[in-house]
Amino acid sequence: MADTDLFFSRTGMDRGKVQDTLDNALTNSDDGELFLEYSQSESFSYDDGRLKAASFDTSQGFGLRAVAGEATGYAHATELSEAAIARAANTVRAVSAGHSGIVAGGPARTNTKLYTDLDPLQTAGFEKKVKLLEEINAYARAKDSRVRQVSASLSGEWQKIEIMRAGGEHYSDTRPLVRINVSVVVEQGGRQESGSFGGGGRAGYDTFIEPEYWRAAVDEALRQALVNLDSVPAPAGEMTVVLGPGWPGILLHEAIGHGLEGDFNRKKTSAFAGLLGQRVAAPGVTVVDDGTIDGRRGSLSIDDEGTPTSRTVLIEDGILKGYMQDRQNARLMGMAPTGNGRRQGFSSPIMPRMTNTYMLGGTADPREIMQSVKNGIYAVNFGGGQVDITNGKFVFSCTEAYRIENGKLGAPIKGATLIGSGPESLTKVSMIGNDMKLDTGVGTCGKNGQSVPVGVGQPTIKLDGLTVGGTAQAA
Repeated sequence: MADTDLFFSRTGMDRGKVQDTLDNALTNSDDGELFLEYSQSESFSYDDGRLKAASFDTSQGFGLRAVAGEATGYAHATELSEAAIARAANTVRAVSAGHSGIVAGGPARTNTKLYTDLDPLQTAGFEKKVKLLEEINAYARAKDSRVRQVSASLSGEWQKIEIMRAGGEHYSDTRPLVRINVSVVVEQGGRQESGSFGGGGRAGYDTFIEPEYWRAAVDEALRQALVNLDSVPAPAGEMTVVLGPGWPGILLHEAIGHGLEGDFNRKKTSAFAGLLGQRVAAPGVTVVDDGTIDGRRGSLSIDDEGTPTSRTVLIEDGILKGYMQDRQNARLMGMAPTGNGRRQGFSSPIMPRMTNTYMLGGTADPREIMQSVKNGIYAVNFGGGQVDITNGKFVFSCTEAYRIENGKLGAPIKGATLIGSGPESLTKVSMIGNDMKLDTGVGTCGKNGQSVPVGVGQPTIKLDGLTVGGTAQAA
């Protein structure tokens, strides 16, 4: 459906009149836009051998923003009409009263499309989706007699946006997003443990409903659960920690990534504020935020201000090179926007946010990294965690981890937490593997009450002297 069909002919609005209202609302402002959104989403959850819930939602609305210096006026509504937009214009106009700004020019345009316009909700019928969840349940239970519970979920979203700017410039994007998740609980000798696997991306359901994919997902969830059945209490103290490739990059995302977003650095509330050009990590550590990877969960052809996403080098060979920027913070800091202006939806204001944030690979063989550790732990998967952005201090719980003893992988451990400071931990990286990989497509990032899809990744890395919280009794 064409932009004018979706947001104008369909609603009865006149594009010219809406443009005039927008131009008037942004008079004397430094920046701003009208963000139009229409989205459809669905979700299915299966548990205890039956379909527990199925939902389908449609959402539409607009957000109108005017920016004057550091101040922002923002109004939104679910009603797509000329009258509603006019009321919002009267509200946001107040922010530029007495201000003498000139609205900044629009972002550069791009012909890049990182994902299909196809509506993923239409790529498989209702019966096929429910059957998939039933097959996941049956397959998991048939694989091992110790399986006690199987939970599976499937979700999809189709979002259409248009960004209108003063002077008549407008930008549009159509964004698909799907996700599948499998969780398995096993029991042996009265002990229960769990494992999980999820995947997704900006595509249709096609890949994820293929037996080769979902069976591998079940196998991985079951493998984790069975490993945890044999786990022993985790040790505690300062020791060498090896992080596996892929999803463990979530620690990098939380403990370091947020501290490299433009707003925290402009306000000097980040541990990285004022450190551009200085060494903040060990040699060899290079961290990028890249929203341009085809089909990835965190990727966007354009951000929510219309700026094309980019591959932004944040840390290069240990030196701080840049921050992730939206338009407002970039302008106030005298820097260029990086395509990181994001919002959860039309009712949410813009903030600089991550897309796909990861550490580049090094030269070490992962086996060499393992062999170099006399006493430590190997952390492969993580659950929840807490981070203080102002100082980068973090606490993360491991959902799959192992002892390392004399260079060899030992027993799986339970109850391990990693405790430290993001900026400090970067300086403790002593070996970087050649096996960088991205996560499987499940990341969701929260900031100031907003959630957006993201990606993470890293190679196997060795950290010297990280604090591990454990539950093992002292000898």
